[in-house]
Amino acid sequence: MSAPILALEKISKRFGAIVVADRIDLALAEGEALGIIGPNGAGKTTLFGIIGGTIAPDSGRVLYAGKDITGMPPPQRCGVGIGRSFQIPLPFGGMSVFENLVVAAAFGAGRREQDAYASCMTILERCGLADKANRPAGSLTLLDRKRLELARALAAEPAALLLDEVAGGLTEHECRALIVLIRDVRQSGVSIIWIEHVVHALIASVDRLLVLHNGAFIADGDPQTVIRSPQVAEIYMGIEADA
Repeated sequence: MSAPILALEKISKRFGAIVVADRIDLALAEGEALGIIGPNGAGKTTLFGIIGGTIAPDSGRVLYAGKDITGMPPPQRCGVGIGRSFQIPLPFGGMSVFENLVVAAAFGAGRREQDAYASCMTILERCGLADKANRPAGSLTLLDRKRLELARALAAEPAALLLDEVAGGLTEHECRALIVLIRDVRQSGVSIIWIEHVVHALIASVDRLLVLHNGAFIADGDPQTVIRSPQVAEIYMGIEADA
């Protein structure tokens, strides 16, 4: 059996008295889409920081394709195949949409700019941004900035992609369009971990759902089964288990 594309082993992290990760284990199989939900402050984004290398764990290991990358800096993690979108899209506003992707391809995937032009346009087409390629990125709507955030992550040619609240703030119609796009990304073979508060979008897109609470995963399994669990309803939704 091959090693997971991405794994956390006994990861712990605390900020003062606040424990955000308590010996957490996580394994992402190649081609899998994994969703993570949990209350605000549960430590979801901190986990992404630990995976991406912007936050150092107090203990434990981060593994990529079986290799220990715990001490590897963020640019190198991007280079080996870990891509990330951020909750608040911050593109290079004065650059065009196309130029934003070329920068990601050059510095994330290590490609020569001219060699990346064709693949960048292909990604823009997949993300519904081809007709906006020459627009300043700062002029985009929220949905298109989120599309661009995803497109920039894809331009770095990730094998494992971390999505942080990409559905937040979108209308129902925009959410459906985003779900279609993420399904398309999955079909290209990219493995995904997706943190999201828009639970219906997550359930429609992932193979497995984890619930993070007080620094530990309290549920892990089929998305529909997990979301209907009385424990999850009580802890995550704030609903009494016998209601």
